[in-house]
Amino acid sequence: MAGGITETGEPYSPFVGLVYMFNLIVGTGALTMPKAFAAAGWVVSVSLISFLAFMSFMTTTFVIEAMAAANAQLRWKRREQEEINDSDSSSDYSDDEVIIRGRSEPVETRPILSVQRAANIDHFDIVERVEMGQMASMFFNKVGVNMFYICIIVYLYGDLAIYAAAVPVSLMEVTCGNHSCSAGSVKYNDTDSCWGPVRRKDAYRMFLGIFTLLLGPFTFFNAQKTKYLQILTSLMRWIAFTMMIILALIRIGKGHGEGHPSVAQISGVPNLFGVCVYSFMCQHSLPSLVTPISNKQRMSALVMADYILILCFYGLLSLTAIFCFDSSLLRDMYTLNFTDNCDVLGIPVLRYFLGLFPVFTISTNFPIIAVTLRNNWKTLFHRDGGTYPWVVDRIVFPLITIVPPIIVAFCTHDLESLVGITGAYAGTGIQYIIPAFLVYFSRRHLEPVLGRDAVNKHRSPFRHAFWVWFVILWATFCLMFVTANIVLTETKN
Repeated sequence: MAGGITETGEPYSPFVGLVYMFNLIVGTGALTMPKAFAAAGWVVSVSLISFLAFMSFMTTTFVIEAMAAANAQLRWKRREQEEINDSDSSSDYSDDEVIIRGRSEPVETRPILSVQRAANIDHFDIVERVEMGQMASMFFNKVGVNMFYICIIVYLYGDLAIYAAAVPVSLMEVTCGNHSCSAGSVKYNDTDSCWGPVRRKDAYRMFLGIFTLLLGPFTFFNAQKTKYLQILTSLMRWIAFTMMIILALIRIGKGHGEGHPSVAQISGVPNLFGVCVYSFMCQHSLPSLVTPISNKQRMSALVMADYILILCFYGLLSLTAIFCFDSSLLRDMYTLNFTDNCDVLGIPVLRYFLGLFPVFTISTNFPIIAVTLRNNWKTLFHRDGGTYPWVVDRIVFPLITIVPPIIVAFCTHDLESLVGITGAYAGTGIQYIIPAFLVYFSRRHLEPVLGRDAVNKHRSPFRHAFWVWFVILWATFCLMFVTANIVLTETKN
């Protein structure tokens, strides 16, 4: 996200792209969704998640259109530079003008169609990977670019705090929990004993310290060659998710389900909103994912199919969870419901696998997110032609990256709230506001040089300006609603 134009990478088929997008979206947020579903009621939850899936699909098509516009602008600028160089070598025209059919016109006002038709190429082909930071610098002013990076940084901080809390929580539950077959209905407090005089919250902080010492140093280096680790963690994730769904369905089918969720509870909606936004997040990674797809002719249909599959998966995971388990006993991390309940899973090895599954998958992603955040900090303060002193580059930036999320994780391990707040605020910016402004300003930016007749073949199906403003108004309403709910809740407490 911090970089500009980079290598596209090895191309792959649309089907592989669909799988990659599915794996990108379905992650840690899915494990916090069952509890959020139970808190909001199953009818409200299904309705809201369906609408939010539609909104996320819309803004995903906005980002893809902006990527195509960015590619068109890059080609146009190169072509203009080539023609300026050619005219300089063969005429006395100034650097600001080029010859068009016997007359001179300023570069910035000449329609691109004259070149496009002559060269018989489609300027909107997405062949160069232009990251969101580069698109922001192309279409936004300086204030907009800075706001973009601040939003990305806040989101990544939230990501790291969630990851830093999730791993110690899983380790604490596995090592401190009572794993006898009668422990499924036991609900622990942080002040309960873990090992003798050591309380559960002390064990959590100890595991957080170990996690920081083991993975924190990666922030000072670059995370590279993680392909096989990502394949392994993806495989483990799908084994775990499939197991949880099947086990819950078996228990419900036998008539042993303990869940009696409510139909609707408005008080749970704000947190469910944040969790759902976080769980549909992919917009910031689309340039890396979409650009290598070999055949992009039906990108909208491909993305829509992915969102339908993900919506069905989230609904299946969450609905089976809330009807299988008592809503009051659902954990922030859904995998933990299987670690101490032998009525659901009686094989100790598999219970430990599900309990420790977040530890392995999250631990491999934490260094990558940390390095990405560090690089975004560098880009935000970057000055053209300037370099950072060694201490600032190698010490200060890594420290301001790793210290704040560790402090947040030290203060709280309420994963549902962390995911909800990150999704509701930074997630709303990345998933709604930034894509809407990107597509709006890319259209305004390119129309003077492209001409009204130029057609972006990757243009969003939601091409009317109404949809852009609808997204912005929806995001504004959601931010106000979530903030008001937090203020009212704190006032009552």
